[in-house]
Amino acid sequence: MHALRPLLRKSLFNLVAATLACAALLAPRAADAEALLLIEADSGKVLQAENATIPWYPASVTKIMTAYVTLKAVKDGRLTLDTLLTVSPTAASQSPSKMGFRPGTQVTVDNALKMMMVKSANDMAVVLAEGVGGSVDGFSAVMNDTARKLGMTQTSYVNPNGLPAEGQVTSARDLGILARSFLRDLPEYEYFVHIPAIRFGKRVTGNFNKLIGRYPGADGFKTGFICASGYNLVASATRNGRRLIAVVLGANSGTARAVKAAQLLERGFAQDNLTWLRPSLGTVDNLVPVDATPPNLRDEMCGPNRKRPASDDDDALIAANGGATGSASATGGAAQFTFFTAGLQPPLMKASELMASAPAATEPVQVYTGPTRTGTALIAAVAADADQQAASKPRGKKSRVAKKPDAADKPKDSNKDAGTKTAAAKPDAKQADGRGDGKTAAKPAAAKPAGAKHAAAKPDAAKPAERPASGDQAAKPAKPKAAKPAAAAKPANNS
Repeated sequence: MHALRPLLRKSLFNLVAATLACAALLAPRAADAEALLLIEADSGKVLQAENATIPWYPASVTKIMTAYVTLKAVKDGRLTLDTLLTVSPTAASQSPSKMGFRPGTQVTVDNALKMMMVKSANDMAVVLAEGVGGSVDGFSAVMNDTARKLGMTQTSYVNPNGLPAEGQVTSARDLGILARSFLRDLPEYEYFVHIPAIRFGKRVTGNFNKLIGRYPGADGFKTGFICASGYNLVASATRNGRRLIAVVLGANSGTARAVKAAQLLERGFAQDNLTWLRPSLGTVDNLVPVDATPPNLRDEMCGPNRKRPASDDDDALIAANGGATGSASATGGAAQFTFFTAGLQPPLMKASELMASAPAATEPVQVYTGPTRTGTALIAAVAADADQQAASKPRGKKSRVAKKPDAADKPKDSNKDAGTKTAAAKPDAKQADGRGDGKTAAKPAAAKPAGAKHAAAKPDAAKPAERPASGDQAAKPAKPKAAKPAAAAKPANNS
């Protein structure tokens, strides 16, 4: 018996070590968490899955469900694409990215969907939610009921746009199920998920999904970003009549998510003739959910070590520097994804090949406010929107001169969505769950030369002497004896 004890101890030790190793494999890495999924759209067959059933914060990929519920209501005859919806104060108060329309502005369901899916406009998501469900809460209840019917067992919705909220959660598995359902149930409205760009007035906004117009055959779906989730992307592409869906959650940049999705898709298409060599992973519906807490990537994505502001539309044009920037970091150099057919993998697309070229030339889809118009009436509506944009510029400049001497003082991770100047700073916009992206307190202006008054950020702001502005946030030289309040910093719940 005594002779067996060392063997029993060793066996017990090996068993514990094996258990810990399995747990480590099942749990996403806190510092480098990421979930990947590749499936066939028609059959739901899983071609690759890594952390695919780990719960995840969805961010703006939530808007796929918002579009699905809205378009199902259109298909069922409860409203039409021409139905006019009104921007409420609740919608207007949403954090960027947004269109920035004033309360009372009217838009059609059609235009609101286009703005939401291309620009990821958070205000338009709320406009649709209130128009279809009566309120954000009412619409969220419909979203959750729809998720249950589709078999999205790991998904819970609290709002229609994906801004941080306690209880807003999904998984790569569930997003794959949702994307398949969209294509299966709403084929006549599929164009909403692959519009290359929209034009509002004189402003053109490209789709945040950088595969559209770059990756051959790319035809969907939606991006998302908040600090807690990292950079998310649900993408689809069709080649030779075969459609694949790729889900990437937790990438470290907008470039990385596009490159990784392209790599997944490329492998899936290239290995079509080698599927018999790989063990079957079943269908996406049969993937077993993992009961865990979603990883919170806020420190990694938006912490003090982040050199660039984080937002859903970053890395907009890697082509500006020939694709060099981001190509190594986005893919981890020559990073490889593990496939069961190791040694038979086709060459991967490089980040430079994917991102260096500009998207294919295409005419942006026109969006506008007001009822549906055609012909000369549409031209007049577009001109009116353009005139309103032009008229707002002088007031903005005057405001910046009079009220924002510290124009460079922006939160490090503020949203960079083009044209979102109408979104005034909202100190109370940070979400209650504490995952807001960025600093919410304005920094006071740097100390001015003797004889000049200090600029006060707020009546109760910290003393300027205690928190001087950093070098990249320094105030512009102020005129003597011209006390001007500093601009309040804007929280960046980027989605």
